[in-house]
Amino acid sequence: MPSARLLRACLSLLCLFFVLCAPARAAEPRLAPDAWEQERTLTLGNTPVYLFLAREGELTPQQRVERVRARLAVLDESDAAKPVTATPFGGGASAGYRLAVNGKPLFNILAGDLDPADGLSLQQSAANVQKRLDDLRLAYLEQHSASSLSLGAGLGLLGTLVFAAILWLVLKARGLSLQKLTQRTALGPAWLRRRPELQQLLSMLERGVINITALLVGLFATYIWLTWLLARFPYTLPFSRRLGRFLFGLFGDLGASALGAVPGLLTVAIIFLLTRLLGRCVQLLFDMVERGQLSLPGMHAETIGATRRLVSTVLWLFALTVAYPYLPGANTDAFKGMSVFFGLLVTLGSAGIMNHAMSGLVLVYSRAMRPGDFVRVGDVEGVVTELSALSTKIKTRNDHEITVPNAVVVGGKVENFSRTQDGVGMMITTTVTIGYDTPWRQVKAMLELAARRTRLIDQRLPMRVRMLALQDFYVEYELQARGLPGQLSHDVRSELHGHIQDIFNEFGVQIMSPHFIAQPENNVLVPREHWYDAPAQADQDPPPPAKD
Repeated sequence: MPSARLLRACLSLLCLFFVLCAPARAAEPRLAPDAWEQERTLTLGNTPVYLFLAREGELTPQQRVERVRARLAVLDESDAAKPVTATPFGGGASAGYRLAVNGKPLFNILAGDLDPADGLSLQQSAANVQKRLDDLRLAYLEQHSASSLSLGAGLGLLGTLVFAAILWLVLKARGLSLQKLTQRTALGPAWLRRRPELQQLLSMLERGVINITALLVGLFATYIWLTWLLARFPYTLPFSRRLGRFLFGLFGDLGASALGAVPGLLTVAIIFLLTRLLGRCVQLLFDMVERGQLSLPGMHAETIGATRRLVSTVLWLFALTVAYPYLPGANTDAFKGMSVFFGLLVTLGSAGIMNHAMSGLVLVYSRAMRPGDFVRVGDVEGVVTELSALSTKIKTRNDHEITVPNAVVVGGKVENFSRTQDGVGMMITTTVTIGYDTPWRQVKAMLELAARRTRLIDQRLPMRVRMLALQDFYVEYELQARGLPGQLSHDVRSELHGHIQDIFNEFGVQIMSPHFIAQPENNVLVPREHWYDAPAQADQDPPPPAKD
């Protein structure tokens, strides 16, 4: 049928277009044409055949190329068995050669198509074009022969068997890897077996890596097998070449990019190595200051850690800024878009963070407190356990950890009870109110006696008793003493309050707290014989302090 014959001819000529041959020996078609030359070049099977430069009648060079393609599309299978002929015609400026196959014209070579720079005559150019077309025709006939098709089918079957064997090996290796992973998990280290959730997470990650690796190897093998199989048959050869060009082009681009990135990566590595060396020198300098081996103006032991982190951060940020232009892909639009995205995130989220961070620097460099100090921040009282860049953690006497943002700490009042001279405990103060009927000298002596009985108070240092106020019904007294180094104020104060009650009961003096408005008939006291009423026990009292 004519339609079937036309379809077969079109398929044959399409395959003919994609058959590669030896590089062109004539100079008419350019090996690296620009856009203008590509529009005027007849290309078959990715091989430039002829460059049309002159007009032929009313046809432009581009129209001449399209006419050749239209004539090739109507050729049938029997035409490929006949050689290409080149017949001269005309003379002088209108001389040319007519190229035909099986008596059917293909195109004409005109004198105006010749480029004087090529140094070819009209006859030489026609002979070169005729040779190229015959090479393409013979390659087409060879690939469409019965022996060639049989060989292609055999090679395709062999490649399929090899592909199946590779897939079997991949699946077998995957199974063995998963089995070995299960055995290794059961015999893992003790610290990992004690954490089943971490062990399960690591096992899931390793299984995912094994499965993804097997999948990628299988996909790569499938791609290679498909490229090989399609190349065995003429009708599918163009698709095979397209797949091959994509794969080799991809690897070529990756290889070229990797080689092109080597100088930049070496520069980045040198910058980071120099930065690390400089960072080590700075760290050694700060360590010497922290150990007291070196003294620098304005540097204190409690600010060394923050200063070291700050200088290290600035140093590495400077190194990253210098190394940024040398990173692979730093000038691409994707890299610039990521920079803008992260810069926007930092801008939006850094307002509150920077406020707390700068407040943390204020706390560090003002030396308001440091880890281990007993402080009161607002209504929170306890020991500072951590002074970080964004917050301060305080452990109260109830063993509760309170986190206070640094901006809140800086905005309020900080009372540091531990900021004393080295080797001296914190100052302990307590108040009592006693009526006017008790001599103030007796009250002073009793408070000092209570302080001397308190074993957590440093007896080497002087104690002070002050009369803070003369109220309407009582006098307010304050006892001030220092606890032993390392003792917390609430522990010292608790023991001191117990001894104050005992001393005042012993000497029959009534403590006027809480307030009263009328003098009772008898003093409100606890007789000594009732000090250890059940369930109290005498041995619960702490031992008296040792006398020097």
